[in-house]
Amino acid sequence: MKPTRLLILAGGRSEEHQVSIASARAVLEATKTMVDIDSAVLVVARNGFWLTIEESRKALDAGTQTAESGGGLPMLHAIIAEMITDYDVVFPLMHGPFGEDGTVQGLLELAGIPYIGCGVLASAVCMDKIMTKEVLRANHVPQVRFVATTRDEYAADPARILGEVKERLDAPWFVKPANLGSSIGVSKARDEAELELAITKALSYGRRALIEESVVHVRELEVAVLGNATPEASLVGEVVHSSDFYDNEAKYGVGCEVRIRIPAHVSAAVCDSIRELALRVYKILDCAGFARVDFFYQERTGEIFLNEVNTIPGFRPTSMYPRLWEAGGVGYQYVIRQLVKLALER
Repeated sequence: MKPTRLLILAGGRSEEHQVSIASARAVLEATKTMVDIDSAVLVVARNGFWLTIEESRKALDAGTQTAESGGGLPMLHAIIAEMITDYDVVFPLMHGPFGEDGTVQGLLELAGIPYIGCGVLASAVCMDKIMTKEVLRANHVPQVRFVATTRDEYAADPARILGEVKERLDAPWFVKPANLGSSIGVSKARDEAELELAITKALSYGRRALIEESVVHVRELEVAVLGNATPEASLVGEVVHSSDFYDNEAKYGVGCEVRIRIPAHVSAAVCDSIRELALRVYKILDCAGFARVDFFYQERTGEIFLNEVNTIPGFRPTSMYPRLWEAGGVGYQYVIRQLVKLALER
């Protein structure tokens, strides 16, 4: 039997470009010893130019964390034609906007190319934290209280937005860009002055921002979900960090102590509730393939709050998603095989 031809899409224009390149390198390396999968990588440069397969290979071989392109954009129809004729499945490992948000998924749908992960709808909804919260609030999924604003709204009347936040939400507040992952652009605000700065920062990354009420003494728990119509949930893991909150610097910076506990040190009943809620959220949002679902757990009250859903989580062997499965006896290569199988089933 011929091996399945897998094309990994990586890079892109988002702030998570480097994370995407690292994930793609890891999958490419893992599949080198898999006789049933033959893989290659196609990189989208930071400026949005699509590299050829050969240019992508050279960019990865150079060992750079960021792919740049000084040339012209290859004809997209030629790239799509190559995908259709030369590959069986595409793995869009492009984190953040212009990759995780349904844009690339829509392109692949139009071309009729099987791909790994969520479809257009789930990708678009989950990429926007505000829309995710609105959909899940309508389905009575527990979440922390929040206020949403846009760049135009805030520019027109910042006092109204600040007043609404102070009236509806207790301080301190967490302020986030609506459509970025890896905790990019996230700030903690303790007073109105910090809140103004945090909203301005978040809106510099996109036109919508989310302001959430902080819940004190919460634990950050995460679940990996794998599957289409009948998904399965991994063990529950916990992120323990020394920083004030789990921002981008804590995730990827130097000198920030981050520990991963798998399984999380919580009761079996709490684990069961979180895994059950993760599967429920996955189905409500019509996710497919894989996703990581993140929660806050307040031990004092026993309350569980949904934090967010990542439809293309970091995918290095050291990333949380593969580690959650590894802890349960499901290896990295097996997860890749399952994702390919799930893509071809859809």
